[in-house]
Amino acid sequence: MSNHGSDGDRTNLSRRSFLRNAGLALGGSAALGGIPGWLQNAAHAGGSEGLEKTDLTLGFIPLTDCAPIVIAYEKGYFKKHGLNVRPSQEASWGNIRDKVTVGELDGAHMLAGMPIASSLGVGATEKPTITAFSMDLNGNGITVSNALYDRMVEADPEAMEERPITARALKKVIEDDKANGRPPLTFAQVFPVSTHNYELRYWMAAAGIDPDNDVRLIVVPPPQMVANLRSGNMDGYCVGEPWNMRAVHMGIGKVLITNYEIWNNNPEKVLGVTEEWADKHPNTHRAMLRALIEANQWMDQPENREEVVSIISRRSYVNAPEDIVAMSMTGTLQFTPDGEPREFPDFNVFYRYAATYPWRSHAAWFITQMIRWGQLDRAIDIHKAADSIYRPELYREAARDLGIAYPTVDYKPEGVHEGDWTLTDASEPITMGPDLFLDGMKYDPENLMAYLEGFRVHNRRVELADLSGLNG
Repeated sequence: MSNHGSDGDRTNLSRRSFLRNAGLALGGSAALGGIPGWLQNAAHAGGSEGLEKTDLTLGFIPLTDCAPIVIAYEKGYFKKHGLNVRPSQEASWGNIRDKVTVGELDGAHMLAGMPIASSLGVGATEKPTITAFSMDLNGNGITVSNALYDRMVEADPEAMEERPITARALKKVIEDDKANGRPPLTFAQVFPVSTHNYELRYWMAAAGIDPDNDVRLIVVPPPQMVANLRSGNMDGYCVGEPWNMRAVHMGIGKVLITNYEIWNNNPEKVLGVTEEWADKHPNTHRAMLRALIEANQWMDQPENREEVVSIISRRSYVNAPEDIVAMSMTGTLQFTPDGEPREFPDFNVFYRYAATYPWRSHAAWFITQMIRWGQLDRAIDIHKAADSIYRPELYREAARDLGIAYPTVDYKPEGVHEGDWTLTDASEPITMGPDLFLDGMKYDPENLMAYLEGFRVHNRRVELADLSGLNG
C-alpha cells in the first residue's frame, strides 16, 4: 500500500471541507434534529416492557454502510430502546438472505433489492421479506484494473477526461476485443439483485454496451474484490467502500465513477426482516427502527464522522485501515494513486435528504430493473409488490415516536432535481438532494410503462403488453 502521509494536508483540507459542506446541507445540527435532551432520556417502550423479543442477532457485511447497525450497537441506541443486539458479521449476501429466511438472523443489513427478490422469488425461495428502514444513500464505485484503464485511455482519451466518465471508452475496448477474437472482459458485482449489479449495468447500457452479451459478469463478495482484481481474475468491479479506495491505495486499480454520479442520492442498503418476523414482533421492530434512526442522525452530524470511522474500521467490523475508511466517510475519494483527492460530501449519506425513509418509488425502480434485465420473467403489479415490501407506514410510526420530520407520501419521481429542493409532502418540510441520472432519463413512478419502454438496451423476458395490463 502506498504511503499516504505526504497527502495529509490535502486529506485534512478535504475533511474540513466535508464538515463545512455537510453542515450546510444539514443546516446545522438543529436542522438535522440532533438528539434533543428530552429524547436522550425518553424511555420508549418502557425499557424492555412491551417488547416481544429483546435478544436479537442482526447480520451485516463488512462495508462502511454497515455503520447504522454497528453505531446503534456501539453507541448504545439499541440498549436505550430496550434491545440487546448482537451484530453478526456474515461472509456473503447469500448468507444474509438465507439466514434471515430461516430465522437464524432476526434481521440484517441488506441490499435494497434483496427484500424484493426474496418476496418475489427472484433467484431464491420465495419468502415475503420487508423493509421499513433505508440505511443510507450512495456509497459505491466502479473500479478497473490499471491495464484496462490504460486501454480505455488509449481507445478514447477525450472520453476519459470527462467527469463523470461514461462507458464510451470501454465500448471501444470491447469492440476492439471482438474484432481481434479476444475473450470478453470480466466484471464483478456483489450479488445478482444488488444495487451494484444494476448500477454497473446502467452505466454500461447508457453507452450502448449490452452487459449480458458484451462482457462477462460474475458475483464476488465485497471483501474478496481487491484480491481477485490483483490476481487478474477480473478486469473491474462495482462495490461499496472501502474496497474501491483499497485498490487505489494498493496501486492495483483506478476508480472510474461513483454510483452518486450514475444516480444522485440513490438508495443503497436497507434493514431487512421477514414479514412473518415483523408481524410477530411489532413492538420490537418499532424499537429497532427508533434506535437505527437515532444512530443515523448521530452519524450524519459531521463532527461525529471521525468517531464513526474509528469504530467501523475495527477488525470485528470492516477490518480496514482507518485512513482508507476515512476517505469516503469524511467526504473525499481518490480515483487514482497519484491523483488529488476529490470532494464528495454526499458520498455517504445516512440521514439527511430523508435517507432513512423507505420510498416505495425506490422499490418500484428496482423492480423495473429486474424486469429490464430478465430477472423477472412474469408480469406483476409493480405498485402492489412495492407496497407490500417497502413499509413506510411503519417508519412513520417510529418517526412520530421520535418527534422527527418524515415524508407523508410514498412515491416520488427521480431524475428531475439538479440541486437541493424541499419536500413539502412531509410532517415538516425536508431538504432533499439532487436526483439526476447519468443518462438524463426521468423516472416517473406513476408511468412505469413509459420508463421501461425508454431503455434501448435491455434483455426483458416479459412482454410489455402483459405488464401494461397490470400497470396501466
